[in-house]
Amino acid sequence: MKKSIIALAFGTLGLGMAEFSMMGILPEIASSLGISIPMAGHFISAYALGVCVGAPLTVIIARHQPLKNILLGLVVLYILGNFCATIAPGYYTMLAARFISGFPHGAFFGVGSIVASRLAPEGKSSRAVALMTSGMTIANLAGVPLATFASHLLSWRLTFGFNATWGLLTLLLIGKWVPTLAPMPDNGIKGQFRFLKNKAPWLIILATMFGNGGIFCWYSYVNPMMTHVAGFSPDTVTLLMVLSGLSMCIGNILGGKLSDHYTPGEVAAGTQAIACVLLVSMFFFAEYKWMAVIIMCLTTGCLFALSSPQQVLLLQNSEGGEMMGAACVQIAFNFGNAVGAYVGGLPIKAGLGYQYTALPGAVSVLIGCLLLIAFTMKYQLKPAPFTIKSDSNKYSK
Repeated sequence: MKKSIIALAFGTLGLGMAEFSMMGILPEIASSLGISIPMAGHFISAYALGVCVGAPLTVIIARHQPLKNILLGLVVLYILGNFCATIAPGYYTMLAARFISGFPHGAFFGVGSIVASRLAPEGKSSRAVALMTSGMTIANLAGVPLATFASHLLSWRLTFGFNATWGLLTLLLIGKWVPTLAPMPDNGIKGQFRFLKNKAPWLIILATMFGNGGIFCWYSYVNPMMTHVAGFSPDTVTLLMVLSGLSMCIGNILGGKLSDHYTPGEVAAGTQAIACVLLVSMFFFAEYKWMAVIIMCLTTGCLFALSSPQQVLLLQNSEGGEMMGAACVQIAFNFGNAVGAYVGGLPIKAGLGYQYTALPGAVSVLIGCLLLIAFTMKYQLKPAPFTIKSDSNKYSK
C-alpha cells in the first residue's frame, strides 16, 4: 500500500472515531450532561449536519487550491471540533462542537477519493478508495471499542481528547506522505454543480441517503438495544463494538473488490437488499442474544460494503464537478444518518422497545435499494471505466 493511501486512511480513521464513537458512549454523555438518550442522539445529527454544510462550502471556497492543501485545512478543523467537544460543558456547546467536528468529514472523503483514484493503478480505483475508507472501519474495530471502554472506566471526554491528538498525527502524515497533486479543473461554481442536472447522480444520492440512513435508524441506538433488549451487560458492549468493527472491515474490503469485478451499482443494490432483510430480522430476533449479535455484525458489514461502490458511482457520474460529486456521497450518507438518528428515536420516545428502531430503517433501506436498481437498469448495465480528468495528473513531493 502506498504511504499516501496510508496517510489518507489515518484521516478516515480519525473521522470514523469522531463519528461512530458517539454510538458507544451515548448513555454516558446523556448522564453526564443531564439529558435523555434520544436527546443525546442529537449529537449524532449535529455531526451529520456539519458534514452536509461543510462539503459544499469547501468545494466553493477551496476549489482553486491544491488537493493536499485542502486536506490539511480540513484536518485542522477536525482537531478544533474534537478539542471543543472535549471541554464542552453542556448540551448546546456539545451540539456546536459536534457540528464543527462534522464540517470537514464529507469534503475530506471527497478530496481523498480523488487523490486515491489518481494514485491508483489502472482498474483498481474502487480498491484504492476502499483502502482509504478502511481507516474508518479500523476505527470501528479498535478506536470505537477503546473509546467505549475508556468512557465506562474513566470519562467520555477522553474519547474526544484522543481524537484531537490523532488529528495532529494525521496532519503530520499527510504533510509528509501525500504528494502535491494539481488542482481539479476550475469550471466555476456553476460548473461544480452542473452534473446535478442529470437524473443518474440524484438516484445515487437518494439511494445513499435512504439506504445508509435506514441502517442508522437502528445503529444509532445499538448500545441500549443490545443491553436492554438482547440482555447483554454494559461490560460486554466493548466486545460487541469490536465485533461490529471487524464486520465493517470485512464488508469494506468485499465491497471494494466486488465493485472492481461487477458494476458498483449492482454491488450497492444487492447489499442494500440484504440489509433490508437483516433489519426486519433484527426486529423479530433482537431478544435472542446470539441471533442479535450475528444480525448486528452482518448489518454493520453491509453499511461499509456500500461505502466504496457508492463513492465510485458518484465520481463516475459527476464529470466536471468531481470534487462536489465525491463529497455528495458523504453529504447523502450523513444527511441520512441525521434523519435516521432522529427517526430511530421516535419509537423510543413513544415508549416502544429499542428493536422497533429497525422497522422504519428497513423501509428506508428498501427505498434505497429500489432506487439503485432503477439506476443500474438505466445507466449502468455494463462496468464503466473509472478515470478522473484533470489539467495534469503529475505530482511532486
